[in-house]
Amino acid sequence: MTITKTVNGSEATLKVDGWLDTQASPDMQQELDALEPGIDSLVLDFADLEYISSSGVRIVVAAYKKMDGALVVKNVSSGIMSIFKATGIDKKIRFE
Repeated sequence: MTITKTVNGSEATLKVDGWLDTQASPDMQQELDALEPGIDSLVLDFADLEYISSSGVRIVVAAYKKMDGALVVKNVSSGIMSIFKATGIDKKIRFE
């Protein structure tokens, strides 16, 4: 998995490429922990995300909580979206 971070003012975007699974989740958590204090909204771009495990879903939920709801997840494939729908997370988090 690779994560590309871009910051535009107070908004950060993390573009995730590959698999967000048990092995990659610590790297994603590290990126979330390293967000500057002035960041008040976060975009997770999953255009190149191929797979997400339950630990990856937990990281997305942790990002939602860290950002106090100011989270957008975009470019989610239908297969990965079905996982979010099955867990009910799609009712809390904004998907584009």
